[in-house]
Amino acid sequence: MNHNRWKKCCSMKFLNNLRFVFGVLALAAVSTATLAHGYPNKPIRFIVPYPPGGASDVLARALANKMSESMGQSIVVENRAGAGGNIGADVVAKAAPDGYTLLMGNIGPNAISPALYPKLPYDPIKDFTPISLVSSVPIVLVAHPSFPASNMKEVIALAKSKPGQFNYASAGNGSSNHLAMELLKSLAGVNFAHVAYKGGSPAMADLIAGHIQIAFDTLPVALPHVKAGKVKAIAFAGTKGSSVLPELPTIADSGVAGYEASSWGGLMAPGGTPRDVVDKLNLEVNRALGQPDVRESLAKLGIEPVGTTPEQFATYIEAEIKKWKRVVSEAGIKLE
Repeated sequence: MNHNRWKKCCSMKFLNNLRFVFGVLALAAVSTATLAHGYPNKPIRFIVPYPPGGASDVLARALANKMSESMGQSIVVENRAGAGGNIGADVVAKAAPDGYTLLMGNIGPNAISPALYPKLPYDPIKDFTPISLVSSVPIVLVAHPSFPASNMKEVIALAKSKPGQFNYASAGNGSSNHLAMELLKSLAGVNFAHVAYKGGSPAMADLIAGHIQIAFDTLPVALPHVKAGKVKAIAFAGTKGSSVLPELPTIADSGVAGYEASSWGGLMAPGGTPRDVVDKLNLEVNRALGQPDVRESLAKLGIEPVGTTPEQFATYIEAEIKKWKRVVSEAGIKLE
């Protein structure tokens, strides 16, 4: 083969390879567009990384019911509990990015775990595509009725006069109610002794029994016991109160400047999910959250509907990760 013929042959091979590459890219673009255009055409899974009955589960089922009606496809809620929510989060992180497996994420696996676990099986930023912040779940400081303090100023004064002599309960090391107290200890300069339980139910049971003096818990869990007089509410941990306990102030308004802690829930897809699918889901989530019956049912439980853009939710997650990383570092909390 002479030199010119060899150059021509190589050029043809190069052009053919180039056409093949462009063809593959075009096919991928068409497939993505087709996926987004026809979405959804089969059932969707909502993965809840906690057992049934909790705030995340209630929220997921309320959204699933409304969204399935408007989207014309069934949405199945699947509970995949374990490791503080990390197991369920990992299921979604490794799922196909096609919009059919979604996570009802929250403060635990998506904001606190990155600070607690040095070797998470997923990347909290890269492996998820935020869809919308769905809810804010108020956290409230509660105490046994016999506890000799009934407001934040009294709590702080008592704790400073007897450092480490009062116990506080949490649902476990690294749980949101554990870190809420660690944040209070840091900002208010007080010291309570930590007693970690294997879940929120046994912690609340011991608080009601008087074995523990004080604790943080989510409003949906604490509210029935407050109304029954089994525990007394001291203050809200968030930036605002709640209409279900309108007389209760926030910790920040009670003199602890800069204090804010709340649980939250948000819908997420696997990283790399097409933008058209994300936009469709964002539209449907916010539409469901705007329905009066959904808002009313959540409000009765003390769950506040939110609704954001994907970008707003992404910014919020990043800020939460930074905040709780600082709290975990200052408290010296370490989990393996």
